[in-house]
Amino acid sequence: MFGQETGSRFPWTCFLAVFGFAFSAAPAFAHVLGGPMGGFGSGFEHPLLGADHFLAMLAVGLWGTQIGGRSVWTLPATFPLIMCIGGVVGMLADIPDPVISGGIAISLLALGASIAAAWRAPEFASLSVITVFALFHGYPHGKMAPNATDPAAYTVGFVVATGMIHLLGIAIGFGLGRLYEGRVVRALGALIVAAGVYYLVTGQM
Repeated sequence: MFGQETGSRFPWTCFLAVFGFAFSAAPAFAHVLGGPMGGFGSGFEHPLLGADHFLAMLAVGLWGTQIGGRSVWTLPATFPLIMCIGGVVGMLADIPDPVISGGIAISLLALGASIAAAWRAPEFASLSVITVFALFHGYPHGKMAPNATDPAAYTVGFVVATGMIHLLGIAIGFGLGRLYEGRVVRALGALIVAAGVYYLVTGQM
């Protein structure tokens, strides 16, 4: 009986802990465009302390495991690469903040809904979705990079952190994907949707 009780509570404890971390992290750290910043450490903490970025990157890993096959690695490999392109756009262009924040919020809606619906999208479709939203998530990093004491190290830091969050999503996807016929992972997707709605309505990130 003890084993059954522990097993039934573990998935809920696990993903509530993940979301508790994401929402308790100080989102302001991820969106301060001014002030002194360091190098690798500043870039590394940016995706970890911004709940919007954290949840999107977690969703990429979750969705990849849900789709299966090559998507387990093609989605997490594509996202950081396209983020770097978005970062270059951030360095060169000046896009209004509401456009970028809206795109980031919509990315949570779309990725979360895909997970909640267990949408096993064709590879071209899933990569297209990932590409569009990675540009939005890369833009703020590029906007902040020139303020870093070492922009190159800052960039490496946020790419490494992004990869680690993807790996966490993959681990959770494989670890919880078969529990309750996949409903635990789908519930995670629903929570990501809820976060997207919150950010879209309040504009707070």
